[in-house]
Amino acid sequence: MKKENKKVYETPVAERDEILLVLEQSSAPQPLQSLADHFGYKDEPRKEGLRRRLIAMSRDGQIAKNRRGGYGLIERMDLIRGRVQGHPDGFGFLIPDEGGDDLFLHAKQMRSLMHGDRALVSVVGVNRRGKREGQLVKVLERGTQQVVGRYLLERGVGVVVPSNKSINHDILVPPEHVSKAEHNQIVLVELIEQPSKHSAPIGHVVEVLGDHMAPGMEIDIAIRAFEIPHVWPDALQRQAAAIPATVPDAAKEGRKDFRSLPLVTIDGSDARDFDDAVYCSRTPKGWRLLVAIADVSHYVEPETPLDREAVVRGNSVYFPGHVVPMLPESLSNGLCSLNPAVDRLCMVCEMQINSAGKITRSRFHRGVMHSVARMIYNDVADALDGKLDKLDEQYSRYLPQLQELHNLYRVLQQARNSRGTIDFDTVETQILFGEDKKIERIVPTVRNDAHRMIEEFMISANVSAARYLKRNKVETLYRVHEQPGEDRLDDVRLFLREFGLTLAGGSQPLPGDYAQVLDLARDRPEFSLIQTVLLRSLNRAVYSPENVGHFGLAHENYAHFTSPIRRYPDLLVHRAIGHLLDGGNGGDFRYEREAVVRLGEQCSTTERRADDATRDATDWLKCEYMIDHVGEEFSGVVSGVTGFGLFVTLNDIFVDGLVHITALQNDYYHFDPIRHQLTGEQAGHKFRLGDTVSVQVARVDLDERKIDFVLPKSEEIRKKKKKKKKFNKKRK
Repeated sequence: MKKENKKVYETPVAERDEILLVLEQSSAPQPLQSLADHFGYKDEPRKEGLRRRLIAMSRDGQIAKNRRGGYGLIERMDLIRGRVQGHPDGFGFLIPDEGGDDLFLHAKQMRSLMHGDRALVSVVGVNRRGKREGQLVKVLERGTQQVVGRYLLERGVGVVVPSNKSINHDILVPPEHVSKAEHNQIVLVELIEQPSKHSAPIGHVVEVLGDHMAPGMEIDIAIRAFEIPHVWPDALQRQAAAIPATVPDAAKEGRKDFRSLPLVTIDGSDARDFDDAVYCSRTPKGWRLLVAIADVSHYVEPETPLDREAVVRGNSVYFPGHVVPMLPESLSNGLCSLNPAVDRLCMVCEMQINSAGKITRSRFHRGVMHSVARMIYNDVADALDGKLDKLDEQYSRYLPQLQELHNLYRVLQQARNSRGTIDFDTVETQILFGEDKKIERIVPTVRNDAHRMIEEFMISANVSAARYLKRNKVETLYRVHEQPGEDRLDDVRLFLREFGLTLAGGSQPLPGDYAQVLDLARDRPEFSLIQTVLLRSLNRAVYSPENVGHFGLAHENYAHFTSPIRRYPDLLVHRAIGHLLDGGNGGDFRYEREAVVRLGEQCSTTERRADDATRDATDWLKCEYMIDHVGEEFSGVVSGVTGFGLFVTLNDIFVDGLVHITALQNDYYHFDPIRHQLTGEQAGHKFRLGDTVSVQVARVDLDERKIDFVLPKSEEIRKKKKKKKKFNKKRK
């Protein structure tokens, strides 16, 4: 509980906990005078001190003051605290701090609020969709101090239109605060005044990023719009500069020496930071697998400038062609990266795996290693296929080692299938740039056995880390993926019933039940549709000290251990393992439960922030690419169905756009959320998730990151012919 220093007040007054206890025992909200009488404060200085403490508690959302001047506990006044989430259409939602359903905030309530604010609201009713509506009582904390957007000057009035569409306020910029910004430039503004019921937010320009369509602008916008930390603090730079560029001999002392083993790194061709290296050898009962991970915890100690900034960043953010790292490059690409032919400090997970792919034993070491080769996924796959002619000599030299790794992978893959892990066949894409950062094309990322092999080894190490920490009762962050809720399961089962499929498991299906449905549907024409519906029924994985298991991977224990260069949770796991290796136990670890809970929430939030920012930049790039294709026709697949239209993903170029319901054939269309379908009332035309359609690019809006499609005449004719054919069959 937050406490102020009593010295703040001229005369000491009751602590917050004491005031909360009085309010908890009271039958109604208490005015200032009643509380003063309770504590025996008759003099004005004590009353003033109490008044100031009550105001501070109210400001922090611990208590609330009603219209009659009485102070009470928020939970007893039917008030709810939470974080505001804005919507591009002007309304918003309150995400309660205590969990539970979101509250709808009407556009009128959002006039005084901005996306990211913390607020106190009262429940005033239920809207027609059955969602609780909230009314603003008080803004507890402002979440937006800076906004990036396009500066527009019209009739002498300057405004900044935010790039983040969750912020639905235009920012007024008075002439004296324009700086050097010009019409149609992208700028960063700092808010001078927050919005209120009767006035828009006001800001001043602190940075001009460049012209609206300048190459690379999309990343600058996303970084600032989603508040991705990207400037290194001075204290961090001083600390990083003081770390030697090579590993001193003193740092290697007391560590297990793995330098004689041919450990190799296998990554993508564009990777610059190498977290992990692998090695395996045959044993009488199976294999010995070593997964060596960069020992970031040796360099990034708790409560140092490096550590504090890593907490704020939470993770590295990977934009197309650009990375915002969690750690400075001297560490992420240098001293902590397992580069070839140099000594590196590492944390090693040593596993014994039997012929059935089960981890029978695992242990951890602080080690020192010397990578013998930096290998690339595609080249490793070619080497395993015997295509060595055009490859570097190192692939021939270490081919026996690669083949043994591949033998182990096949066994682990069989064990994965036996567990019933859910394997979705989704397509990831990569944007390829030409000169001046202009997109040349968008291509699918092809996964091969080398990708899957490393993935299986990393999963094995993550499972071993989680088991080790659980066994020793050390507070840590697990990577948890909860099973779907009952409402989602009911919808999935109603949907599957149409195809004669059943999801077993009742209210608690197993991952294998999902996998079984996918296997049964794999050869059907509706497979893509069924897979999409199953995928969307799953929850998002998060970080938490509550070890509820990982549903998707079908593991009871799972923690992220393998990427401490780019993920803070992995660094925490390394610290916990290091604590045990140093002779500690679960009871004397430096992190208490409450601190781990907060760090889990922070890391889950920064992960979502990174996803949102990269999606925003990618959407911008795709829109920029499609500007040159307005009027052209493409084939695509319906990837989303809503009450207002169809989302279509174009084949071959993997760009998404919307066919608005008003752009469909001249008919009244009805949305079926269970079947994921729009059906025409008169003609009976149906558009369903997974359908193949032809579309024409009608409009591209770069600011809104939106692409509008229409059905070309050829598609309308095809639909009419299909309908006529059905009609003729019925007549026969």
